[in-house]
Amino acid sequence: MNPNISLPAVQKFLSDSLKNAVHKIALSKSPFPEVSSQELAEQLDSKQRCEKKLPLWFNTPGIIFPPKLSIEQSSSELTSEYKSRLVKGDKLIDLTGGFGVDAYYFSRKVKQVIHCERDEKLSQIAQYNTEVLGAENITFINADSIDYLQTCEDNFDTIYIDPSRRIASKKVFLLQDTEPDVVYNLPLLLSNASRIIIKTSPLFDIQSGLKELSNVSEVHVVSVKSDCKELLWIIDKDFSGEASIICSALGKEKESTFSFNFGAEKNLNIDSYSAPFAFLYEPDVALLKAGSFKTIASHYNLEKLHPNTHLYTSEILNKEFIGKVFSVKSALDYKIFIKQNGIKKANVISRNFPLSPYEIKKKHKIMDGGDDYLIFTRVFPNSLMVIHGCLSFAKD
Repeated sequence: MNPNISLPAVQKFLSDSLKNAVHKIALSKSPFPEVSSQELAEQLDSKQRCEKKLPLWFNTPGIIFPPKLSIEQSSSELTSEYKSRLVKGDKLIDLTGGFGVDAYYFSRKVKQVIHCERDEKLSQIAQYNTEVLGAENITFINADSIDYLQTCEDNFDTIYIDPSRRIASKKVFLLQDTEPDVVYNLPLLLSNASRIIIKTSPLFDIQSGLKELSNVSEVHVVSVKSDCKELLWIIDKDFSGEASIICSALGKEKESTFSFNFGAEKNLNIDSYSAPFAFLYEPDVALLKAGSFKTIASHYNLEKLHPNTHLYTSEILNKEFIGKVFSVKSALDYKIFIKQNGIKKANVISRNFPLSPYEIKKKHKIMDGGDDYLIFTRVFPNSLMVIHGCLSFAKD
C-alpha cells in the first residue's frame, strides 16, 4: 500500500478525474512523484466502481482502494448491512476479510470484530480505511484464516466466511471445492463458534449445499433490484431439523421477505392451472432461485399457468407479492399472435418458451422498450401463449 495516495492533493486529483477514462490516466505522466500513473489509474478505476455499490467509501475523503478484483468480490453496502443483522453475540471473526466492507458493518452490531486476511496489502488497506471511517472495534490479522483458527485460543460467537469460488481461474459449483474448503473445515469452525455464516454465489445449488453441510438452520437468498446477489448459509451448532429458506429482496428504502421450507413445498399439491386472469405475476429472482414455486401460489392465493411455468395469475390484485405484477390486456395463442401481431415495440419476456427474448424480437421484428410487455410462455396443458400487459407495480 502506498500511503501517499491518501495525500489531499492526490485525493483531489482522483475526485476531479472521476469522469475521465482510466486508460488515459495510465498513459499520462503522473503529476505526483510519490504516486505512479499506474497507481492513479488503479485508484480511479476502483473508485468509479464504488460509486453505487459502496457510496460510503466512495464519498469519504482519504479512502485508499484496492485493485478492481477486490471491489468486484466485495459485498455491497446493502447486502453487508443485511448480513450484520444475522450475527450472534458480541465477538465475531471474519475469516475472509478482504476490502473490509462486511467487517465494518459487523462492527456496528457487535463489540469486537477480527478481520483476518492473508493478502498483506489488502489487510493494510482495510485497516487504514477502517481508521478513516472511525471504526475502533476491529482488530486486523494478516494470516491464513484456517491456520489462525487452529492456533487461536479465543472462541467466537459468530464466524463469517466468504470462500473463494474461483480456483486456478476456474469457477467451482460445490461448497467442498471452495477455498477454504468450508465442508472439510466445518468441524473446526463449529469448535470455535456457535454460529457460522457462509456467503456463496447464487450459482450454488441450495439442495446440494444442504446435503454437503450440517446444522444449517437458515439459507438466505438475497437479491438487489431483481438481481440475485448471494446465498447466506446460517449454521448453528445446536440446531437440528429442516432449514428455513428466507428470500430477501433488498432496496434502499424497502425490504421484502418470503420464507418457506422444502418439506412443505414438496408436500403441496396444485390440482389446477389457469389461463391468465386480470393480473399476471412474475416472482423476484430470489424466490425463483429458492425454488418456492408451489408455495408462492399457496401463500399469495394465486393460480399457476403450468407446472413448469413459474408465472402466476389472479382476478384480484395482490399487492403483497414480491416481484413484478402486470395488468393483462390480452392473451393470445402463439399461432394467432403470429398472424395478428401489431405490436412492434415492447419489453419481451420469455418463460418456459422455446425461444429466447433475443430470438423472439428478431423473428417478430419487435423493438425493445416502451410501456408494453409481451410475455411469451406456456400454459396448461401444453399451449404456447403470448400475454400482452403493462406493468402494474413492482415490489422488490
